[in-house]
Amino acid sequence: MDYNRYPEIQAGGKPFKKMYIAIMLWVVGRAMQAAARTDRELKEEFAALRDDFLLKLWVLPGGPAMLVGKDQKGRVKYFGWKESGEKPTLTMSVKNIEAAMLMFTFQESTTIATARERLVVDGDLPDACAVVRVLNTVETYLLPKVIAKLAVKRYPKWSQMNPFKKHLGRIAVYARTFIGV
Repeated sequence: MDYNRYPEIQAGGKPFKKMYIAIMLWVVGRAMQAAARTDRELKEEFAALRDDFLLKLWVLPGGPAMLVGKDQKGRVKYFGWKESGEKPTLTMSVKNIEAAMLMFTFQESTTIATARERLVVDGDLPDACAVVRVLNTVETYLLPKVIAKLAVKRYPKWSQMNPFKKHLGRIAVYARTFIGV
């Protein structure tokens, strides 16, 4: 049998999954910026991080990414998806596109993905824990309660007790995320 007659088959690029993940990372990155300006607890969470904090959340091997960090004035800012030369202080890498789909279709929370070794963290552990708390809060703002309970480990008590804060906070986060207010 001549093995040279059979060409090697390359795996598909999964363009629709990559596009979905890229859109979700854009939304989550902008929502992190918006929620940090809206929610007092998130402001405090980011204030505890270093002044030069820069998070890179991306999908391996070369998939979509997002960069969120502090600007010169100390405010949280979404920097897009391309690195501008600064080395991230915290890198969170999702091992593959399938693991990213589980996380961003909210079938699996960030903490479960980490426990199942689908998420690799390079940086300080306290910073990573703070980012996971921020992501959980942002997902609570963005998602309906039924879906958010799947996406986060613990649904926050403020959203159950104070509907005023919950709904006004959601409106503010959505407005700042999509309009840029």
